[in-house]
Amino acid sequence: MSGANIGNARTCQINFFENHADIVNPRLSAQITDALKDKIESSTSLRLVNNNADVMFEGEITGYNIQPQQITAAGRPAMDRLTITVRVRFTNELEPDNNYNRSFSRFQEAATGTITSGSAVENTLVEDILNELIEDIFMGAFASW
Repeated sequence: MSGANIGNARTCQINFFENHADIVNPRLSAQITDALKDKIESSTSLRLVNNNADVMFEGEITGYNIQPQQITAAGRPAMDRLTITVRVRFTNELEPDNNYNRSFSRFQEAATGTITSGSAVENTLVEDILNELIEDIFMGAFASW
């Protein structure tokens, strides 16, 4: 179904992802936490609990950066890149060899000057990036290669 191998795990705890990035998108912590919960519920049979879970995700947003990319012949940037980085600690109480503590980073690009706080462009880019990050986090925990 999802390529997920949850082994004998039955419960999952997902702690709130605090935002420790230099630039803080005020909605991002809740968005990533909720997106990971939605992914677990839709792709596994794991039951979400608040403590004593078989598997647990916790972490923090460590980066939210907008940087100029592609420079035009006139020397001005034509594209900006939004990059989001998340540090994730995954703990599997039943199979500790599957534990990890690592960073995941994804980016999307848009025309220079269009990635502004609260804009439709920013919201779309964040949604796209979060979809990719959640898939990376999920597969890092449950992929059986």
